[in-house]
Amino acid sequence: MKARIDAIIHADQAHYLDRLLTHNDPLLADMEAYAAEHQVPIADREVAVFLEITARAINARRILEIGMAIGYSVVYLARAMKDGGVVVTIEPDDKMIHASQGFLTRAKLRDRVRIERGKALEVIPKLAETFDLVFIDALKEEYIGYLDLALPHLRPGGVVVVDNLLWGGEVAGEISSASREESTKALRAFNLHFVNHPQLRAEVLPVGDGLGYAVKL
Repeated sequence: MKARIDAIIHADQAHYLDRLLTHNDPLLADMEAYAAEHQVPIADREVAVFLEITARAINARRILEIGMAIGYSVVYLARAMKDGGVVVTIEPDDKMIHASQGFLTRAKLRDRVRIERGKALEVIPKLAETFDLVFIDALKEEYIGYLDLALPHLRPGGVVVVDNLLWGGEVAGEISSASREESTKALRAFNLHFVNHPQLRAEVLPVGDGLGYAVKL
């Protein structure tokens, strides 16, 4: 989630895009309101739509999400799949899992989602599936580990999407506070690792808070 609407693009452009990309889905509106009230980080709406479009475009049947929170992006991903598809999502927080289960049940998508409770660095090596799409949006300091563990589970031609890679613009400028220094430095290292990875054709897009997008070679 961006720190502010114009964190990485000009304010007039940001406000225009925000007005353009609206929805009238009560469930998603409630999820956004819940996230705002409880200060839960969720994907920006444009990122969630981008995920849905990508999943539909590649006809994804198996998706791995690292970092579920309340399941906001899961709803978009699960809606993109045909019957029989599944999103495997990893989340260590019981409160987030409880909230997400309520939202997913309300969305009538609970049967398309498998929640793996635990820390992603411990869960990913235990997975047996091959995935069409991997979405990373969890602890920034662990992004390199997530990517390297997930890639063996991604099919050739599969897609990787990674959120928050511009980090409110701080990866390209000064770090705003000591509390953000570790995560900012970790993202700078990840971005170099990501775009130069020998198994990927990758770039970082100015979407949301900076979106990594790659295909596995």
